[in-house]
Amino acid sequence: MPPKRPLATPADVATFLSVPESTLKQWRYQGTGPKYTKVNSLVRYDWDDVEAFVNSGRPQAAVA
Repeated sequence: MPPKRPLATPADVATFLSVPESTLKQWRYQGTGPKYTKVNSLVRYDWDDVEAFVNSGRPQAAVA
């Protein structure tokens, strides 16, 4: 089994998804983004959950 990757920060995930950190915060509030956990008061993401979110086919915003 490959070694476990370190947990990602919101900045890491925002860069990976090409979205602002404020979008991740909004998704957390709405419960629509990738799964996350809190380590003490710090938000962290497991990369497997981020990849599952990307692969889930989540609805995209309509392009006007």
